[in-house]
Amino acid sequence: MLGGMRELTVAKGKKITTFKLETKDRPDDDTLAAAMIGPTGNLRAPTIRKGKKLLVGFNEDAYTEFFG
Repeated sequence: MLGGMRELTVAKGKKITTFKLETKDRPDDDTLAAAMIGPTGNLRAPTIRKGKKLLVGFNEDAYTEFFG
């Protein structure tokens, strides 16, 4: 799912975390998966791809920035 993505933004309630995926400091796949998976063990919803950016989870501020 993250193949070709430059940026991953994960929203968990009021907390927003953005990962830059094309850097030396890129977190490992387990860290990214843990951020994307919700309490039920499924991918957080909603999940939206826009170009090379991926937004997982819902937060109004994150949506404003993502689509702005």
